[in-house]
Amino acid sequence: MADRNSAFYYKNGTYNRAEPERVPDSGFERGSDSQYTEPEAKRNIMFRQNEARSGSVFSIILVSLLAAALLGSVIYALDRRNTVYNKVSAKNNELTLMEAENVRLQSELESRITAKNVEDYAENVLGMKKIDSSQIEYIRIQTDDVVNIPEGEQSLITKIKNLFDSCVEYFRG
Repeated sequence: MADRNSAFYYKNGTYNRAEPERVPDSGFERGSDSQYTEPEAKRNIMFRQNEARSGSVFSIILVSLLAAALLGSVIYALDRRNTVYNKVSAKNNELTLMEAENVRLQSELESRITAKNVEDYAENVLGMKKIDSSQIEYIRIQTDDVVNIPEGEQSLITKIKNLFDSCVEYFRG
């Protein structure tokens, strides 16, 4: 069997079966019947040109790790967002319950502050009694009296001030 890293080729347009000339690293092998056709030789040569390099394996691994890291960070961010949304939803539910409790307590408070409840509390707890008509005293106030305060004599400073104020009003228009 022929060496994998050697190739046979045509010489002067014809194939020499007796003495094939070996070219190292050509990238194609001999077939089972020891004859090569031209399309097979071209295909094997093209295969050799597309062969992977040793540095490309490292770059593929590096790109794969980078893609995995990006995917992991996206998943983590989505998880954090869902956690926050769940907390907000729980707090909104709690707020709704507290608002309902507030309405209930306001209704209870309003029902306790009726006139009848206040009267019962005053009589039973504080020991107060209702007044009767004999306890009421009426006071009459005279509305016809009017008190007049006479104007006093103005001092010298007050007269000067009034004169100054009237001059300012005159100039202002």
